[in-house]
Amino acid sequence: MEITPLLWGLTIAAIVGLLAFDYIFHVRKAHLPTIREAAVWSAIYVGIALLFGLMFFAVGDNAHAVEYYAGYITEKALSVDNLFVFLVIMASFKVPREYQQKVLLFGITFALITRTAFILLGAAIISAWSDVFYLFGLALLLVAGQQLKGEMTGGDDDKDAADNIMVRAAKKVLPASDEYHGDKLFARIDGKRVLTPMLLVMVAIGATDLLFAFDSIPAIFGLTQEPYIVFTATAFSLMGLRQLYFLIDGLLDRLVYLSYGLAAILGFIGVKLILHALHENNLGFINDGENVPVAEIPTTISLVVIMVILAITIALSLLSPKGQALRALQNAERYSFRYSKLVEREDVSEADRERAEELMDTWTRKAEEVAPKYRDELLDHKDQYSEIIRTAHETRLSSARASGRDAGESEKIVGQQGPTV
Repeated sequence: MEITPLLWGLTIAAIVGLLAFDYIFHVRKAHLPTIREAAVWSAIYVGIALLFGLMFFAVGDNAHAVEYYAGYITEKALSVDNLFVFLVIMASFKVPREYQQKVLLFGITFALITRTAFILLGAAIISAWSDVFYLFGLALLLVAGQQLKGEMTGGDDDKDAADNIMVRAAKKVLPASDEYHGDKLFARIDGKRVLTPMLLVMVAIGATDLLFAFDSIPAIFGLTQEPYIVFTATAFSLMGLRQLYFLIDGLLDRLVYLSYGLAAILGFIGVKLILHALHENNLGFINDGENVPVAEIPTTISLVVIMVILAITIALSLLSPKGQALRALQNAERYSFRYSKLVEREDVSEADRERAEELMDTWTRKAEEVAPKYRDELLDHKDQYSEIIRTAHETRLSSARASGRDAGESEKIVGQQGPTV
């Protein structure tokens, strides 16, 4: 399939149009997306990405089709990993839930811009110096090693330090407000123009995007050297990420081994890049500047390996004792909080109340059964966690006693010092 300037232009226009549509119809008016809305639009964006790949098969360009799908799946996995960091950043800035959509769309847009710049730069470097694949391969192996080290030692991520530097730099431009003013980026306080936390969180997200581009772009160039495939796979992996965030919110944290899976993928692609560099070697100090007779890994095999690694990673995360423990702890907190909010409403039916109590009891029991080592490892704010659950059960116990109903787990929870800690 011939990649023409017209095809480039139409593709860029379509992606810009999708971003504009997302902003105008979904993000401009701040609101919290429903699960149904997030599910529908996530499916639409994934469907568009998958259909786009079929275009290559339709014209008989099977090689580019396989390269596109391998790149798309890899970049999608890396993009989901980005969401973890976005989640931490937004939590640290205490971004109101209804404004998180705008922050995410900014992050996606900025990521697309920075990655496009890196794609063009990467393509130019590859064209001028093919042995750059040695550097790309070594960089990915280094990133994979750092990711494994961070997971095994529990160390802080350097990305956080970069975010802090960028935020401090932004605060030097103008004084900053500690309060949100709707979703405005600037506000006037006592006649002075100040930055709002909304702008600062976007600066932090932007700094993170820059760092993620250093991981993302070498990875996909390890699967294809066609800039158009690199761009489209990267762009479509980012599209729909906002909806996916709200759809799998909570599930994200349960992917406890995702970092290990991504490290394996990046390490595999790093090896693939070095083998490719050896096969096309021009460096005089390696085999006298001649090509090294090594076997290269076909992109079809790469696609299968990436999919298998991701499938194993997700399965182990969800089925492992640690993943099950995290699910129990999260759901105990979630359903206790929901019950507290539910009883504040006057339009709640008896059936809804009983269902809410049943879910709260079920997950509280499971959380109580979680091993102490997982409680210590997975609960960052134990006092706050216990307070949420305890408050819900105190409310339920008081209501049950007033109406002569069974109090279920609440009698036990209220009678102890604190649940699940």
